Amino acid sequence: MNGSAWLLSLLLVGLALTGCSAVQTGKEVNKAETAQVSASAQGAVNPTIQVVTDLVGREVKVKIPAQRIVGIGPGSLRLVAYVNGTDRVVGIEDMEKKMPTGRPYMFACPELTILPTIGQGGIDTMPDEEALLSVKPDVIFASYLVDKAKADNLQAKTGIPVVVLSYGQLATFNEEDVYRSLDLVGRVIGTQQRAEEVISYVKKSKADLAQRTQGIADSAKPKVYVGALGMKGTQGIESTQAKYPPFMYIGARNVADETGKSGSLMIEREKLVSWDPDILFIDEGGYSKVLDDVQKNPAFYQSLSAVKNGQVYGQIPYNFYTTNLDTALADAYYAGKVIFPEKFQDIDPVKKSEEIYSFLLGKPVYEQMAKDYGGFKKLDLTHP
Repeated sequence: MNGSAWLLSLLLVGLALTGCSAVQTGKEVNKAETAQVSASAQGAVNPTIQVVTDLVGREVKVKIPAQRIVGIGPGSLRLVAYVNGTDRVVGIEDMEKKMPTGRPYMFACPELTILPTIGQGGIDTMPDEEALLSVKPDVIFASYLVDKAKADNLQAKTGIPVVVLSYGQLATFNEEDVYRSLDLVGRVIGTQQRAEEVISYVKKSKADLAQRTQGIADSAKPKVYVGALGMKGTQGIESTQAKYPPFMYIGARNVADETGKSGSLMIEREKLVSWDPDILFIDEGGYSKVLDDVQKNPAFYQSLSAVKNGQVYGQIPYNFYTTNLDTALADAYYAGKVIFPEKFQDIDPVKKSEEIYSFLLGKPVYEQMAKDYGGFKKLDLTHP
């Protein structure tokens, strides 16, 4: 390793100590392994082979606590970060390195980017078996490798236990699956108490959000709509979501729920005019596309009451390589502040966001998210 590379490594590891745990890389791996052997001899760490049941019902034999881990597929590395497991990570996917935008866990754990690459990454790509073998993990956590046969095949080819995690369906994440996945990662790497703390924090946050608006009749709630939600790429105003989690958490009156559907939707413009929401939220991942459309179709936007009344607000995208739970909660508190200001008088959305990021990831990264997307603020669709 040349001098500049060594200094970069020292800097990144130093950053890790203020947020996520330090990763194992280069000589640090050997030191960590030596420490583990010594601790084991003293009885402090004594890994045993145990059987765990993963999120697709497979029974997998795993060395617990696993000391060397990797996460493949959307969201697996994030769950590891939530339960303080980044010090065990020995390799990451290429897309995690090249596309850090929109994922708070990568802002909080920049040191992960100096680890070896273990494959391209993504939903539809196959893992790089040779690269996985080269970093010698004790276990492979895989999300969205939901086919039992594929998981069994990867495990058979590599000889490495594959534990499948899940967020549920894309864009409509199932929180119970997420809780089970967090618990499973915690049990496998020996941080189950931290996993329980994360699960408790998310549940308490949801309970707090729900109780603030409990008892308000739908007829007394303003109509709201969120547009430009990402769906297989950047989308415009027509892209929305029924049962949108940040709205559901606060009992908001989401006009898209009138469709009786759940998850991502592409609506006709006429439908949005018909709904004519009182408050319009724009997912800032698609904000530039909406602004381009405003220039082409100004009359459409000016026909919307929310636009005419200055009731258009930005939301930070929470779906990037599947669900960022932290950002989803932050979005819910901001939406609550906008829609039900009297019920959220004590909430400063930015401070609350930093609290959420700090608890789940060890670092306040709202400003970095806002730098990329714009943050929580009013948007003007009348003068593009």
